[in-house]
Amino acid sequence: MAGVTLRGIRKSFGDLEIIKGVDLDIRDREFVVFVGPSGCGKSTLLRLIAGLEDISSGDLAIDGQRVNDLPPAERGIAMVFQSYALYPHMTVYENMAFGLKLAKTNKAEIERKVGDAARILQLEHLLKRKPKELSGGQRQRVAIGRAIVRNPKVFLFDEPLSNLDAALRVQMRIEIARLHNDLNATMVYVTHDQVEAMTLADKIVVLSAGRIEQVGSPLELYHHPDNLFVAGFIGSPKMNFVETQVTAASGATATVGLPGGGSVTVPVQPGRAKAGDKVTLGVRPEHMNVQGTGASTIPGQVLVVERLGGETFLYLKTDAGMLTVQTEGDSRAKTNDQVQIGFSAETCHLFDAQGQALQRAERHPMADIGREPAMAH
Repeated sequence: MAGVTLRGIRKSFGDLEIIKGVDLDIRDREFVVFVGPSGCGKSTLLRLIAGLEDISSGDLAIDGQRVNDLPPAERGIAMVFQSYALYPHMTVYENMAFGLKLAKTNKAEIERKVGDAARILQLEHLLKRKPKELSGGQRQRVAIGRAIVRNPKVFLFDEPLSNLDAALRVQMRIEIARLHNDLNATMVYVTHDQVEAMTLADKIVVLSAGRIEQVGSPLELYHHPDNLFVAGFIGSPKMNFVETQVTAASGATATVGLPGGGSVTVPVQPGRAKAGDKVTLGVRPEHMNVQGTGASTIPGQVLVVERLGGETFLYLKTDAGMLTVQTEGDSRAKTNDQVQIGFSAETCHLFDAQGQALQRAERHPMADIGREPAMAH
């Protein structure tokens, strides 16, 4: 296995620049997830690593070797696509062995590699079946098996679970996480689903409009987003935002006004805010309640109640717009209830007028679990 290094990577199609100067280090055996909305460039970036698109400028290295001019077959990568791309007339065994046969691998080696991959993916009893006899999850495992037998330096996954139903996606997430552990492999995974990103990644790369917005561990991005975009993209349901302004700033705190006349004093790094600054207050749904407990409250009216069993989501109308509160599964809240939305200053985030985070004075203790130093970009 091997690391991947990107320096100043740009990609243009004619006059349209899609990737706008990406710097990134992917270490050996790391599971890195590219995440972002449709059109952000995440699949294009993966295709540049694979060699399926030409790099307009910059340098790409795999295992320390510059590979800009190498064809995909010589880069030591294997790619798993959203579509399974299996040959319908071939059995599972033949599909997994096809690339090895093209490479003129001897029969005994093919049998060993396919057998090992089938055992890892629990496909041994399916080797004689054809794709039409398999479920969607089984077909995706065959596509992954076809990649495993090549023993690549880097596995590349391009939204591999998008074609599966919800239950199968959960099952395959577990299998891919287990596969990474079993193979101890370098994996780069593209998804638009931030839940997949949070559950699979050692490191998440959040992309927007061809640029990296933030790189870090899932919990680092969750607890300490660098900007409004990351704060709104990471977390489900998304973070609540309230546009307001600073009424007072002193030392490592900033006080901001709230709808309904209240205020909240948020810990921020000294010197980052002053009275009169326009800011956005962010609070995650699970850090709010409708019992009015906490240092601050916002009045609201319940518009929609979503009961999911283990938890309940309340969507509330306030003078700041719609806010979402995550509460206990047996919540007695009902439509049209007038409530006080409570929260504590320690769970608040502040963002300046340009959308950049005014980082809190003290880091959340969970934010550094599994964190690796992220390079500047």
